[in-house]
Amino acid sequence: MANTEVKRIAMWSGPRNISTAMMRAWENRADTAVTDEPFYACYLARAGVVHPMQDEIFKAQSSDWNIVIADELRKPLAAGEHVQYQKHMTHHMIEEVDPQWFASVRNAFLIRDPAEVVKSYAEKMETITATDIGYANQTRLYETACALSDTPVPVMDAKDILLDPKRALSLLCEALEVDFDQNMLSWPTGYRDSDGVWASHWYNKVITTTGFATWREKRGTLTKQQQAVVDESMPYYEQLYTNRISLH
Repeated sequence: MANTEVKRIAMWSGPRNISTAMMRAWENRADTAVTDEPFYACYLARAGVVHPMQDEIFKAQSSDWNIVIADELRKPLAAGEHVQYQKHMTHHMIEEVDPQWFASVRNAFLIRDPAEVVKSYAEKMETITATDIGYANQTRLYETACALSDTPVPVMDAKDILLDPKRALSLLCEALEVDFDQNMLSWPTGYRDSDGVWASHWYNKVITTTGFATWREKRGTLTKQQQAVVDESMPYYEQLYTNRISLH
């Protein structure tokens, strides 16, 4: 099927959200192909940070933005597929996004309360900064997407999705002009061929799931440094939250 007939959805999330569960939901549609954090190697090559499985990531992905866009984000889809769901991390976009590519996709944004994100991130990484969880960059990307789009750019809050997955995903699909598919509400357990090479480190919980979890407040006490990260991120989150798709 020609590229002009394919709807390419770029979902921008911070880490430790429900972004992998969302990827599972979209991949369970027969008409959809997914791609998992295609700019991860690009980010690591420029950010000067060290992440788990870094060598494996560089072997699995190109660190050249142009190659990623041409080979992964504009590739033809298989027969019967006419939706490409791209799972992106906002903090991976450390340089200005190619405006031509960015304008060619249907951008959407997935947000989560920063305190919940920090508590979850701390389970995987010893240190955390506001840059690591990407709220400032997510807001910048949202403002860019709005400026380039003739239609409203959807924002979904993770809590809303977990409280009512069917309603939330139906509203998201409507905003993206894609038919809702009941298959998005459940999926088989296990890893996928489409998972990033880092899945064995980050996806140990999601691989046991068969659908979206019931929302529960994440417990735990924040350190002073972690609270500072939350405080720095909160104004950006609140700005995006006011523009979210409400379930009511």
